[in-house]
Order: sequence, then structure tokens, then C-alpha cells
Amino acid sequence: MTNKMYFIANWKMFGDLRSLNSLDKVIKFSKSKEINKGRLIYCPPYTLISSFLKKFNNCQIDIGAQNCHESQNYGPYTGHVNSHMLKNIGANYVIIGHSENREKGENDQLINLKIRNALKAKLKVIFCVGETLVDKRKKKTNLILAKQIKFGLDKIKDKKNIFIAYEPVWSIGTGIVPKSKNLFETIEFIKSKFKGKSPKVLYGGSVNPNNIKNLKEINNIDGFLIGGASQNSNKFIDIVKKTYS
Repeated sequence: MTNKMYFIANWKMFGDLRSLNSLDKVIKFSKSKEINKGRLIYCPPYTLISSFLKKFNNCQIDIGAQNCHESQNYGPYTGHVNSHMLKNIGANYVIIGHSENREKGENDQLINLKIRNALKAKLKVIFCVGETLVDKRKKKTNLILAKQIKFGLDKIKDKKNIFIAYEPVWSIGTGIVPKSKNLFETIEFIKSKFKGKSPKVLYGGSVNPNNIKNLKEINNIDGFLIGGASQNSNKFIDIVKKTYS
């Protein structure tokens, strides 16, 4: 486990204005010594970004978004938000390439365009990669990850504002996580794909208070991308506490 760990809460399609009250516990926790060197980042739906920013005004919790459109310009893209608009409203991070969006048709080339425009807008990018259960059974995990990294980060020289989130598709929402040895080896493989200093590599996929004690023992992980468990403040806090206990 590295000293400076990142805990990214991906709320997905969850939350309304009443949900803001549940954040009081996290705000109090963020100001305590228990957080150690952990960095907390919330990625709520677009509808809540502004409200989250106001809520977190007097603490160190940062804000991101869950996706963005590939164009940096305004245009006839009904229902979409681009990276410039996210930065303008106050977001500092954006999740790109999540398997739930890849499943709907986002390919590596589209993801690459999104990442490049997000970086131009001065956003930090949480770039998701991961294999399906079929890929895993065919022992194609490394092949798939190498392809996603190569094409997703094509023509991007400066990677200092990129985080890699390894999220095996077969783990998301299932409660199943990779075996420790396999996860360590996969993280090492991801880091080996970069010359010089590797970006921070996070793990995501059914992270919860019950399995965090095992996950924290994998000492090459730089943090966690947390889905369902992050929607509950007690569980989210518990994950951070157990990471450092």
C-alpha cells in the first residue's frame, strides 16, 4: 500500500438534493487525523456537481464527473456535457472509459479523444481499463489491457494528470474480486506499460468494507474507485479507515 491513497466515489446514477445530508459524516471525517494521507474525490451525477461543490466548500474533498462528451466545443449534442463545461462548473476530475459506457459502444478511439480533450480542459482523468469474464477465461487479460492502454492513451505524451483504474468487468457489482496474487500481477503489468514513472493505478470492482483489508495488502495499488459502497457514507468512511488500520 502506498502512503498517499486515492478514494474515488463513483455515485453512478444515484442521489438527489436530499442525499447531501448524508455527506456531513464524510466532511467531518475528512477533517480528522483518521484520514491519514488519503485523498477523497466524489464523482456524482452531473445534476449534483454544483451542489457537491458548495457542500464541500470548507474541506479538502475534491469533485469529479462520471463521463464527458468527446467534443470540446459547444454543439448539437442533446443530453451531453463536455470537459470544458465540467471544468467551468468546478469539477477537477472525470472518469473516462468505464466498462458500463464501453458496453454501450464507447471504443478505444472515442475514449482517446475524450481523454485528450479532458486534459486540454485541465481536468485530471480517471481512465478505466478492464477485461470481461470471457477475456479472463481465455487468458487474454494482459492482451486486452495492453490494447486499451495503447489506443486509449495514443498521442498523449504528458500523463501526469492521468490515473489508471483497473476494473475487471466481471467483478463490478458482483461482490467478486480478483485473487490477491493475480491482482498484484495485473497492476504490475499495467505499470510496466509506461516508460519512466507510471501513472497512479487504482483498483475498482466490488470494493467494500468487507474486502478492503485484503485489498490494502496489495502494495502496488495507489487507491480505489468505489461504486455502490460509496453511496453510503458509513461504508465509504469504513473503507478509508480500514485501509490505514
